[in-house]
Amino acid sequence: MSGAGVFRQYAVPEPLAPYVRRIWSYVDECPSAIERIVPDGFPELVIDLAGRALEIRTDGTASAQPPVLMAGQLTRPMTLKVEGPVHVVGVSFHPDGARDFWGQAMQGLTDRRLDASHRLPEALASIKDETALVCALIGELSEKASGWSIDPLVREQIEGRAPVATDPASVRNLQRRFLDRVGVSARSLRSVQRFRAVFDHADQDENWLQAGLAAGYFDQPHLARDFQRFVGCSATAWARERLALTRAILS
Repeated sequence: MSGAGVFRQYAVPEPLAPYVRRIWSYVDECPSAIERIVPDGFPELVIDLAGRALEIRTDGTASAQPPVLMAGQLTRPMTLKVEGPVHVVGVSFHPDGARDFWGQAMQGLTDRRLDASHRLPEALASIKDETALVCALIGELSEKASGWSIDPLVREQIEGRAPVATDPASVRNLQRRFLDRVGVSARSLRSVQRFRAVFDHADQDENWLQAGLAAGYFDQPHLARDFQRFVGCSATAWARERLALTRAILS
């Protein structure tokens, strides 16, 4: 990205707070042609008001992203090709918060971005004004949330408060429930959360080793492996690229 983009956050109303961590928008009139999106542990509903993003697959081919999409958990980086200005509105759910909105097991969304237009009224998806869209989106989701629920054991495990289960049947049951609500295993989610924490600890000089140690990494090779795994390049190369949208999502 150009680094001149504008990232906005909107207040999350109380009925959505158990499920939604952030409602946001991003506008960039002069974005970079190629953008790398890395795992952050949060599924997202994204509405593209500009309609100019192409997803680049690992084989080099490209496909247009739907204007209303649901993105599940990422376990590897995703590459976007942007053609023209960027204007997107997003709803970032808690790791286990999107299950009832999506209406299906989140495991089927892992590393996938699927058309979510059927989950919203057609009139809402056609709104092009950001403020009006956000207001309508909050109203629609707040109404839907009255029928949603949270699995308390899954939420406790996400927050690190769950007691350690020793009974094999209980362990397997919790693993199935976690995959259903989150889309990845608890171990995979913790790996992503630890990687995200690196950016919380990074200073302006981007001392990645110190930030990694503060986030829970054992040494530099350990951190370097996760940079390759989750970003697809080294920490030095990532910093050099200055991917503004990715940094905004991770911050």
